[in-house]
Amino acid sequence: MSFRFKQFSVEDTACTMKVGTDSVLLGAWAAVNGSSTILDIGTGCGILALMAAQRSEADIIGIDIDTTSVEVAHRNFSRSPWSGRLTVFNLSLQDFCTRNPSQFDHILTNPPFFVNSLKAPLASRNRARHNDELPFPELARCCHQLLKTEGKLSLVLPVPEATLFRKAATENGLHLYRTFEIRPYTHRPANRWLMEFGKNPDTETATGGLGIRGEDNSYTPEYRNLTKNFYLNF
Repeated sequence: MSFRFKQFSVEDTACTMKVGTDSVLLGAWAAVNGSSTILDIGTGCGILALMAAQRSEADIIGIDIDTTSVEVAHRNFSRSPWSGRLTVFNLSLQDFCTRNPSQFDHILTNPPFFVNSLKAPLASRNRARHNDELPFPELARCCHQLLKTEGKLSLVLPVPEATLFRKAATENGLHLYRTFEIRPYTHRPANRWLMEFGKNPDTETATGGLGIRGEDNSYTPEYRNLTKNFYLNF
């Protein structure tokens, strides 16, 4: 299937993880403006990297352990207006950390988050959704290593897992800069957190949030405003 956004298209049929609301929200919210270098961990079809390319002038690297997803991301990158600034590698984060001495202005990730959960029959989908191969402490450690002193890490997680990652981040020298609660409906509790971390322990945490739909099931003005530069119908 191919998804058309205002400035690019994304094919995701063969990818283990498809284009979803979580990634679109993170890609629209992350403060990538002014970044020169960006890393997208677990790029999948490349949606986060493409959104970052639209919103910045950065050179962007995507990495993924799934070979098919890397092939799809490469096609999506090559067809975009920013193909000269987008690169993808078939590497785990751990291998990338070992091989790459570079540091980044911003790191983006919609990471695997299921912990000790029942797995699906498809191994590649398990790798994309379960954090066995990239536990939160390992993710936090590698991000600390790969971030510049003033760099930022932005990610999206379900609320319980967000609490677990925040603990792992603190233990690995990353401090919470911003949180943004996502409610599926304005009258329901939050089910996702967008979070931004960095290395400065003295940064005061800013908070915010929005509901995606109102009680009448229509998209809220806040959700439309955040994603209007991407969705065709907004």
